[in-house]
Amino acid sequence: MNAYLIWNVAPEIFPGFEFLRWYGLCWVIGLLLGIRLLRNRIEREEASIDIEKLTIYMIVGIMIGARLGHILFYEPQFYWENPEALLPFRLNPFEYTGIQGLASHGGVIGTAIALYLFCRKTGHRFLYVIDRLVIPGSILAVFIRIGNFMNSEILGAPSDVPWAVVFTHVDNTPRHPSQLYEAFFYLLIFFVLVRLQKSSRISNREGALFGAGLGLVFLMRFVIEFLKENQVAFESHMPLNMGQLLSIPMILLGAYFLFRTPRLKS
Repeated sequence: MNAYLIWNVAPEIFPGFEFLRWYGLCWVIGLLLGIRLLRNRIEREEASIDIEKLTIYMIVGIMIGARLGHILFYEPQFYWENPEALLPFRLNPFEYTGIQGLASHGGVIGTAIALYLFCRKTGHRFLYVIDRLVIPGSILAVFIRIGNFMNSEILGAPSDVPWAVVFTHVDNTPRHPSQLYEAFFYLLIFFVLVRLQKSSRISNREGALFGAGLGLVFLMRFVIEFLKENQVAFESHMPLNMGQLLSIPMILLGAYFLFRTPRLKS
């Protein structure tokens, strides 16, 4: 008989204190590490980028984009009929619920729009900036998926593999720990990107490192989706789920930036 891991950790770090959750803590750790990596590279290059302003643009873009992405891609009808669910709390009586639903594809789109606006305002080259954010972004992705695991969400499909996990806050079914699969592969991608940025074939082509990161992350996302439960009911009638369909254009866009005609930076 397999000795499955029984996961019964509550989403709250301290019982009864709803405002401090493991998921939020993982986000903060990932953001702080990402900002530190970004700052180190900018300082090495002696570039004149305002890190604080860039960070604000990035956080606003990713949060708005990820939230709107979930609403539009996964549950548009629910939020149309229940607009109060957009808020992170309920009234009468007051209850903090947190932000229920973020979509990584929407986060990427929102971040790209925010960075475009940042570059337009500051005069920095867009591809130059996103090349420097893809490595911090990959480490943030690691901690987001760890946060999903802590939160017993984005569940894997039922499985009897020896390392299956039973999320007792959901049900008693052993499942693939797909959140940890993704976190592991995103960590590998982080190290691959760190190595690639030292290659002249990549570093001399603006956008190539971003393309490699974007393509690899969403290729892994596409594959691991086969080991996940569908997030919404309508996906059960689809040959590919929504996460996979949204990953395809991201993979193609990444390939375009990675393999387009080389161009030396000016």
